[in-house]
Amino acid sequence: MPCAAMPGHRPEPPGQPQRRRLLLRLGALAGGVGALASAACAAPAPAASSAAPVRRLACDDFDALWSSFAGTFLQPDGRVLDPDTEARVSTSEGQSYALFFALVADDRPRFDRVLQWTRQNLCSGDFAARLPAWQWGRQRDGRWGVLDANAASDADLWLAWTLIEAARLWNAPALATDGRALLARIRAEEVAEVPGLGTMLLPGPQGFVSEDRLQWRFNPSYAPLHVLRGLASADPGGPWTALAEQSARTLAGMAPHGLAPDWATWSVQHSAPLRGRWTADTQQGDTGSYDAIRCYLWAGVAPTDDPLKPALLQGLAGMQRHTRAATLPERLATRAPASADPASVARGTAPPGFTAALQPYLTALGDCAGAQHLAERLAATCASGTRLRYYDHALALFSTGWLQQRWRCDRHGRLQRTPTPSTPRCPTP
Repeated sequence: MPCAAMPGHRPEPPGQPQRRRLLLRLGALAGGVGALASAACAAPAPAASSAAPVRRLACDDFDALWSSFAGTFLQPDGRVLDPDTEARVSTSEGQSYALFFALVADDRPRFDRVLQWTRQNLCSGDFAARLPAWQWGRQRDGRWGVLDANAASDADLWLAWTLIEAARLWNAPALATDGRALLARIRAEEVAEVPGLGTMLLPGPQGFVSEDRLQWRFNPSYAPLHVLRGLASADPGGPWTALAEQSARTLAGMAPHGLAPDWATWSVQHSAPLRGRWTADTQQGDTGSYDAIRCYLWAGVAPTDDPLKPALLQGLAGMQRHTRAATLPERLATRAPASADPASVARGTAPPGFTAALQPYLTALGDCAGAQHLAERLAATCASGTRLRYYDHALALFSTGWLQQRWRCDRHGRLQRTPTPSTPRCPTP
């Protein structure tokens, strides 16, 4: 059955769901590095829970980061709280990321609590019945519940893949049942045949296609290659291999200068046969920032022997020169010509999470000096007592876990965990 709107929910008009990222990143946009105020690299501020202070805190250690994340954002009932939002929201993204980190850490008790909260509060108790609502928190009347019943396909993919991998690694078939039920809903509601383009992953079931079906909005960070490979292994008859190939094929149009945008629009043109072209997004323009940073992270952590990895890295090569700047930029004008004044292309100061996210990308490019420089910059930031917000913390967990080889994926998207961290090794090109 299609995803039904929850009571009191009005489907958003086209263009509105981009407020998802604006809400989640509002604190970081306003603060910058010096004003970060949530999860700690030194001493985390207590969240709404009564969790004890976390002792092991280091930005270059996965276990320390997971302990800090859990102690700062993870509530006793399994809800991942973003305390820097006015409505004290939880999101399907945060829940899915926490499940993955718990799986990497082999932390089954926390995994089970996060899963139970997600199922009951975002899916009305049943993954087969509906896609997870993307946002939950304090409503205007003071009650707690779903704020927006629309789904977010990136979180849905992560959740389904993590459940299927957890079932394999923990020999827990019931988790695979939930993962496959969710996968079926993603196929039915968030995968579409786009005129002139082919099979694509919609950002969510509602609000991303114009009424005349000539404008289609996409987010290039929503489909990590390793996740799609894992789903293709679990569901060989599904669209996952086609979506993986599209993630590489569409980069040339979405990122013509090797810089990923947060959002891009496919504009269908009347012709026979129907064709289209990529343009700056109709709502967000050509900005590459808090969403786009994950494109570089996912390309960096993609399986080394995946045949699509070189194309992804090449398609995102424009970011490398910006990592050498004295200040890592927060926002990039991704369609600015190469001859443009650098000051008009790069704006703001990136939060610490960007520094973490770009290390696997540079490592995969063989830019060992660049990766080491960012590692030192992040270490200095954390040593200074700067606190990491939710999103910074999540990016650091993905990056550090991969660099320490606590987690990797093979070319079939199967998660490989190592309980003992290894010293990162940077290959030479």
